Amino acid sequence: MVVIQNEKIAHIPVLHVVKEDKRQEKLPLIIFIHGFTSAKEHNLHFGYLLAEAGYRVILPDALYHGERGEKITEQELQFSFWNIVLNEIEEIAKIKNELALRHIIDEQRIGLAGTSMGGITTFGALTQYPWIKAAVSLMGTPCYETFFQLQIDEIRKRGHQLPLSEEELQKEKARLAAYDLSLQPEKLNGRPLFIWHGQLDQVVPYHYTYEFYEKIKPLYAQNEAHLKFISDAKAGHKVTREAFLETVKWFEKYV
Repeated sequence: MVVIQNEKIAHIPVLHVVKEDKRQEKLPLIIFIHGFTSAKEHNLHFGYLLAEAGYRVILPDALYHGERGEKITEQELQFSFWNIVLNEIEEIAKIKNELALRHIIDEQRIGLAGTSMGGITTFGALTQYPWIKAAVSLMGTPCYETFFQLQIDEIRKRGHQLPLSEEELQKEKARLAAYDLSLQPEKLNGRPLFIWHGQLDQVVPYHYTYEFYEKIKPLYAQNEAHLKFISDAKAGHKVTREAFLETVKWFEKYV
């Protein structure tokens, strides 16, 4: 039987999903990151299927989301997007480290996945943590600088006032560059990466992700099976059943 426990790991609210008879065993770990304005509970189907397959699954709430929600305006939340992403990247390591101290994870078998903002977070985490064995991005983009500029252009187009000066915008872009996988694809180091994206996505542009995939294909020439891209011609910004079943298969194969 799969059990779901609402707890805090490293002071972060999470759902901890695992088979009841394996709760105290050293298991491979999958951390699954939700999307913008979503919450940990919304990805329980992933948690259940992965736990059934024998993994310990952690679904955290990102900053200002779920149990961590605060009374801030929608605009304030929008302007906090990249702080949320970078904070989540930092917290992924905190979660992994605490579980390692509890001796309930196999540190050689750790996978990371996420939807939308969670996919963006996943790409960024790959620039920081060589211990991530395999990863899945669903509707994410690795192009931090480019996507940041797109967001700024969109805000200006709508006539909104930016809370940052031009100098501060450039500093923010420079800060994001350290996490931009499209600028440092060698950090993948051949690790298994599965990418899913809908061609009709109106939120996170499909072409950024596809161009990145084409760019990194030569890096996987010696092991093509470690890189997979599913392009869904009919999908918008919503993960399909096929995508999450393929996610489970990917981790079963590589983690």
